[in-house]
Amino acid sequence: MKNEKTNENRDDIAAIGIGAMIVFIALILVAAVAAAVIIQTAEKLQQNAQKTGDDTQKSMSNKINIIGGVRGATNTVVLTLELAAGSSTVAGVDVKWTAICAAGVDDGDMNAAANINTVGSNPAAFAPNEMYSYTMALPTCSTDADVTLLIDSAGAGFTYERFDATVAQGLAVI
Repeated sequence: MKNEKTNENRDDIAAIGIGAMIVFIALILVAAVAAAVIIQTAEKLQQNAQKTGDDTQKSMSNKINIIGGVRGATNTVVLTLELAAGSSTVAGVDVKWTAICAAGVDDGDMNAAANINTVGSNPAAFAPNEMYSYTMALPTCSTDADVTLLIDSAGAGFTYERFDATVAQGLAVI
């Protein structure tokens, strides 16, 4: 009879290698998920920034800037105006103003604004990089010391100013 010897030693090295491979694959999956989350977050932030920029541009473009205002003849204030930087041409009828005081409200549009750079010109539109003069009639608010002026330019830009309409003719109110 022959004695057969079998070698039944356990090989634990292969099991350790398989475990390391499983951990490695798990790390790759976690890194992929983390990268996807970071990319998605960055994209969302970029979209929010773009929307905020667009909204800001809409609210600031075509805004009328008041450079100054002087008390004119009876019941009037003469404003010096210009469009905000980056604006496009705005029709005078699309620029509405409202003066609010304790006595009531005066309002109108700025279709009669005159281009200061072109004497005698009434273009019926505000163009970028041009200055305009507009005589605002205030039959209701001309005797009030606290007048709030609101200018809405084509529904985009909005200007707010407070002034005293009781100053003497020729003096600055704004």
